[in-house]
Amino acid sequence: MSENDILEMDSMSDTEELQGDAELGMVDEEVVYPEEFLPTYHSIREGAKVATAQQAEFNGKPDSLFFNDGVRRIDFILVYEDEEKKEFEKRHTFQRRKRRREYFEASLMKMGMELEATPSVVDDKLTFVKIHMPWDVLCTYAEVLHIKLPIQVNDLSSRPSPWRYFSWIAKPFSPNEDLIRKETEFFTAPFEKDRLDYFYVKDRDIFFTSSMRSRMAYYILSRAPYEIRGTIKKFGITKLLDGGVYKAAYPLHDCRFNVRSNEEGCPNERYLLYEEWAHPKSFYKTQPLDLIRKYYGEKIGIYFAWLGFYTIMLALAAAVGLGCFIYGYTTQETSTWSKEVCDPDIGGKLVMCPQCDSCKYWTLNSTCDTSKKLCIFDNFGTLVFAVFMAVWVTLFLEFWKRYQAELEYEWDTVEFLEQEEPPRPEYEAKCIYERKNPVTGVKEKVPYTACGRCVRVSIGMGTVLFWIMLILASIVAITVYRLAVFITFSSKLRNTDLKDLEPLKEYVTPQMATSVTASLISFVVIMILNVLYERVAIWITDFELPRTKTDYENSLTLKMFLFQFVNYYSSCFYIAFAKGKAVGYPGKPVYLLGKYRNEECDPGGCLIELTTQLAIIMGGKAIWNNIQEVLLPWVKNLIFRYCSSAASEKVIPRWEQDYQLQPSSKLGLFYEYLEMVIQFGFVTLFVASFPLAPVLALINNLAEIRVDAWKTTTQFRRIVPEKAQDIGAWQPILQGIAILAVATNAMIIAFTSDMIPRLVYYWSFSVYPYGEHPTNTMEGYINSSLSVFNINDFHSNSLITNTSVPPNFSTCRYRDFRFPPGHPRQYEHNAYYWHVIAAKMAFIIVVEHIVYFTKFILSYVIPDVPYAVKEQIKREKYLTQVILHETNLKLVTRRLKTVEDEIMSNIEAKVAKEEIELDF
Repeated sequence: MSENDILEMDSMSDTEELQGDAELGMVDEEVVYPEEFLPTYHSIREGAKVATAQQAEFNGKPDSLFFNDGVRRIDFILVYEDEEKKEFEKRHTFQRRKRRREYFEASLMKMGMELEATPSVVDDKLTFVKIHMPWDVLCTYAEVLHIKLPIQVNDLSSRPSPWRYFSWIAKPFSPNEDLIRKETEFFTAPFEKDRLDYFYVKDRDIFFTSSMRSRMAYYILSRAPYEIRGTIKKFGITKLLDGGVYKAAYPLHDCRFNVRSNEEGCPNERYLLYEEWAHPKSFYKTQPLDLIRKYYGEKIGIYFAWLGFYTIMLALAAAVGLGCFIYGYTTQETSTWSKEVCDPDIGGKLVMCPQCDSCKYWTLNSTCDTSKKLCIFDNFGTLVFAVFMAVWVTLFLEFWKRYQAELEYEWDTVEFLEQEEPPRPEYEAKCIYERKNPVTGVKEKVPYTACGRCVRVSIGMGTVLFWIMLILASIVAITVYRLAVFITFSSKLRNTDLKDLEPLKEYVTPQMATSVTASLISFVVIMILNVLYERVAIWITDFELPRTKTDYENSLTLKMFLFQFVNYYSSCFYIAFAKGKAVGYPGKPVYLLGKYRNEECDPGGCLIELTTQLAIIMGGKAIWNNIQEVLLPWVKNLIFRYCSSAASEKVIPRWEQDYQLQPSSKLGLFYEYLEMVIQFGFVTLFVASFPLAPVLALINNLAEIRVDAWKTTTQFRRIVPEKAQDIGAWQPILQGIAILAVATNAMIIAFTSDMIPRLVYYWSFSVYPYGEHPTNTMEGYINSSLSVFNINDFHSNSLITNTSVPPNFSTCRYRDFRFPPGHPRQYEHNAYYWHVIAAKMAFIIVVEHIVYFTKFILSYVIPDVPYAVKEQIKREKYLTQVILHETNLKLVTRRLKTVEDEIMSNIEAKVAKEEIELDF
């Protein structure tokens, strides 16, 4: 096959298509799909008359899930707008769309699907095409997709749970068992059409669930051709939707979310999900995961299972974090160093040096309130809580692996291998090179050579790094802006009369003006980069051309998370580890680019600033996301219903009711996972500065579960079910965050908080030989942690020399550990500084090693798969092999018997013939 003889996903422009319209019919050679992808596909020859969908009027049954005959079940819906009824459109455009649509529907019927078209009740321009998959087609594609189906009732007796005696406690929090009944468990095996007799087929109508049927239908729709140009075939419902040939494509909900269906035999699963899961009144109930998986597929089910498990584990972390916060709150009044700050005889007499070139002198007791607030978060309880969270995150990940293994067994995804997952249509379309599959040993087509794949991945990685550097450059630019405008605002506000802002005068400071403007610029930059790098990440992933949808989503997930990680956490990392760390001292400050003085921490320290930043980001982001997720789809649906209110009194069929809902996102659950993983990062990476982070996360997640459930069940069309074994690339991302969290929290305690300097003073510098106290104490810590600077040592060109100096003061104080003026090594770091640095490094090393060792032990001790699940998997494999072995024996015996009967009949015929000849 030449390089041009490939299957395309509609990459030609409209101009090229118009130029090629005249060549339609000039085909010398026919290109068909590989049989392993579409076993029932037979190409329609060009020029041949194509079949059209059967036309039928709506039969007045709004809850019907069947064709008009009431027998054939609707597996998928296509919606298109009749071009001939539109007021104006270019002639060649609607002719091309109509031609493509007719060929596409004819291809579907050629592949065995049955179609029925019904005009819209509300809008006469719309037409709904109902798709039904007959039994034979279902069996064929169930085998192609390796769908596991029941072969025998599960006769394994599950071990009694040690918590069974307390089941009465959990019963009020469980879904109503009268509505959602526990289903019978079966042993399952990948479906094989030739062994149909050995599968548990009680009723053909319900043997394949609606989610299975929708999944198989979408598989065919994604690969059915809609146009042929020479040796190139264009295919796939995705491109038809993007090109406007179809307005929508979706599977049907089985009923209205708040009203039971009147259709006989309807399972009303959507109604049950709403009543027992998505309704606000059910917020306290556990999730019916089996029904969610059955209705929406394993991919949706595993997301809600993970979100629910994460929320339950957060409850423990939130309880400990709340206890830590209460401890800090109750001890803020008894803190010795905080009392010294607020004491008018101590803090009131300490004149502090200006923190910028145009700032004023200030007294230490002006930060009294801030120091008390800092005591709430900067105490020994925070250290204990940070170590606890490092252990908690390990337990969370390990127990989640165990729970995930149980779900894999229950949901038949234990042996869901990559080669079982069908390739993406975009991947199949570019397969032009031949290679030998290292697993199966069979020759197959691939879209690139080993060298070509290396080039694609290298270009993708280079582009990702470039965009990450671009984001970092924007952060540096905003930092430079803050330093530059701080001087401007300081001089302007100092020389400007603010009488008109008298009530707010004390808040309109250079720091506030700089922070507000910088935050606004940062917000604009973040929003612009969000839009840009989302498109860039999708483009890079498309260019890499992953084989399966799982590979595609994992690759896109990694890129998008790297971008979002830098975007969301960069400001927190800057405050925690960069701001106020390299500022020099008052007489010799550090300047960036030679003219911009580095930012110092707020008088209360950088930790309280980091805490404030985290509280605002977490709280604001959670509130905004939940409001957005609730309001946007609801308002859109409300507007759509209002626009079609003229026909509101008419009886609307099920498919048209679903069309009025919002379409599901192309990226599926990506943004839902991303939101939760970013939150997980805030909960773990910076928890040492904000113990209430797990509490805020818990409150948000309790609302998030119900908001996502309500949105998915009531406001969106039914999502195409997909199979998934785990949470994909998010698992290693969570593990990476957990490992990084140990280092960040240790560094926050060491470098951002004052815990280590206070400990060094308490154990070393408060007593002999450095201190004068007889016993270890925190008294005098404030005085010892502030260095002295001679006001006369300010540079003559400095703006500080023009600042009014308090009377009778020739020195000011600043936060650092340096020798005083007049000392032979004045303004150089003293012994206290080196003791603190050594203590910080020792603290980081010791804490990291202890925590990492504990995490390693816990990971080793807790097995990823429960022992009982391992036993059940082995038992099921054994029984499945026995059943299949017996099946093979019966097939062989049947065939041998057939051959033996043929041989005997031939012998008998031959003997009879010989006897006749002898008689003759």
